[in-house]
Amino acid sequence: MMKVLVVYTMLTMLALASTLATADTNITVFAAASLTNAMSEIVGAYEQDELVQIQTSYGSSSTLAKQIENGAPVDIYISADPKWMNYLQDKSFINSASRRNLLTNHLVMIAPKGKSFKVEVEKKDFNLPQAFKGKLCVGETESVPVGIYAKQSLMNLNWWNGIKGRIVGTQDVRAALVFVERGECEAGIVYETDAKLSERIEVVTLLPDATHDQILYPLAMLKTASPKAQDFYKYLRSDNASRIFLKFGFTPVTR
Repeated sequence: MMKVLVVYTMLTMLALASTLATADTNITVFAAASLTNAMSEIVGAYEQDELVQIQTSYGSSSTLAKQIENGAPVDIYISADPKWMNYLQDKSFINSASRRNLLTNHLVMIAPKGKSFKVEVEKKDFNLPQAFKGKLCVGETESVPVGIYAKQSLMNLNWWNGIKGRIVGTQDVRAALVFVERGECEAGIVYETDAKLSERIEVVTLLPDATHDQILYPLAMLKTASPKAQDFYKYLRSDNASRIFLKFGFTPVTR
């Protein structure tokens, strides 16, 4: 009986040690939906060389920020705009000293494959509402970064008032892309990097950078981040990670 008890106790201790070791080597990253493909490849490359498991969650920067505010255990956060990073910084969730601008991107208007239409962004009197019929899909224009940038661009191009009644707001940029791919929206506004991933859409036009705030992806560690997360945080700004981001169309911010 004693022998069985000793074996059981040893197994229990080993299981506990394993659990603690796993917890110690887990890193949780929340990142904007548009980073899904690039980050998946970066995480895979990092995990091959390091004894660590990285858990990722992708979505709208606003949704992720709210989850962090509500207690989600996160080590690293990458937003698709400064607004939501500011939100967490103002509430003292992030380590401000770790905040860095990681990447930039561009904004494009898209249409389903074979259903493109003509847009002339250089013509001040161009009438976008007459250029196509149906809905324009984009992230929610008051909260989702791609939607915020899109609204700025539409307003500066004098298209907002004529098109706002036909806008379908989505939870994130990937949802807007899917709606256009399915033909449920005749047009959409997404990041250039997302458009490059799909063979079911066409890029109608690049929306001039001057018509919206610069698209920035800030990176930061949370104040509650594990020490192990520091190494992956540094890796995200390394030359190896930059090459992967470039491969997917992002422009790394010069360190």
